[in-house]
Amino acid sequence: MSALAELSEDIERVVRETSPSVVAVEHGRGQGSGIVIASDGYVVTNSHVVRGAGPLAVRTASGESLRADLVGDDPASDLAVLRVGESGLPALSLYGGRRLRVGQLVLAIGNPLRFDRSVSLGVVSAIDRTLPAGRGRPLEGLVQTDAAINPGSSGGPLLDASGLAVGITTAVIPMARGLGFAIPAHTVNWIVPTLMRHGRIERPILGIAARGFELTAKESLDLAQSRAVRVLEVGAAEPAERAGLRAGDLILRANGDEVGSVDDIIRAMVLGARDDITLEIARGRTRTTLTVTPRSERHAA
Repeated sequence: MSALAELSEDIERVVRETSPSVVAVEHGRGQGSGIVIASDGYVVTNSHVVRGAGPLAVRTASGESLRADLVGDDPASDLAVLRVGESGLPALSLYGGRRLRVGQLVLAIGNPLRFDRSVSLGVVSAIDRTLPAGRGRPLEGLVQTDAAINPGSSGGPLLDASGLAVGITTAVIPMARGLGFAIPAHTVNWIVPTLMRHGRIERPILGIAARGFELTAKESLDLAQSRAVRVLEVGAAEPAERAGLRAGDLILRANGDEVGSVDDIIRAMVLGARDDITLEIARGRTRTTLTVTPRSERHAA
C-alpha cells in the first residue's frame, strides 16, 4: 500500500471515530459547533457561540435535538461549557501533552454554514498567536492552522493524527485564506474544569504586558528549557512593579512549574491555593525568585 493510501485510511479512521462526538450548538441567532467531553452530557464550545444567544440546544450526530443549559462561560479564553440532560453520549478525549509542533498535520471537524460535521485537513502553521478580541482583551496563545474554518465551525475540534483533540477552533480572519485559529488543548484542560466547578474564571492581575517566546539555542542551553515568558512592560504601581519585576525579565517558572506562555502563568495564579505567586526569573546572567501578590480582577479599572 502506498504512503498516500495509508494516510487516506488513517484520516478516514480518525473521522469515523471522532465525528460522533461533534455536535451542533443551536440558538436563535444561528449555529456553531461543539464537542462532547464527558458521556454524562458535558459539551465544550466557544463563548462567542453562546453569548447572549437565548435558549440553547445541542443537536447530536444522530440528529437528536437536546435542550442545553449553560454551565460556565469565559469570554477571555472564548470557551464555554454546556450540559444536556442525556447520558451515554460519545465523548472525545483532549490531548494531555503540552505543545503542538509547527508543520504537524491536523483535522478540523465542524458545522460550517450548517454543513454538519464537515472535515478539513491542514497543518499547524504557528503556535502562541495573539488575536484582537472584544472587551479590550486579546485572545492569546492560539494555534494557527490552514485547516478550513468557516462561520459555524467555531467550537469544533482540531484533531491530531491519532484522533485526540489538540484544540478547539475559535476564529478565522475574514477575507483571508488559510488563517484559522484554535484554543490549544493545554488551555482547555484547565479552563473547562474550572468553569464546571465555578461557572466563571476570575484572573488575578500582575500588571504586566508579556509574551511567550522560543528561546535561542544558547538561552535554551543556559536555562535548561526551550520557551519562557518575556516581560515587555510593567505597569506603574502595579503588583509586579512593587515586587521588583522589570521589563526585559524572562519568567521561567511560576509556583515551581515551567512556563512557556502567558496562559501558563494565569493557570498558576487561578489554580494555586494561595494569595501570591512565586516567579523564577532570569535577568541577564542572574536568576532570582520574586513573590508577587496579584490584585483581584474585580478591582481592575
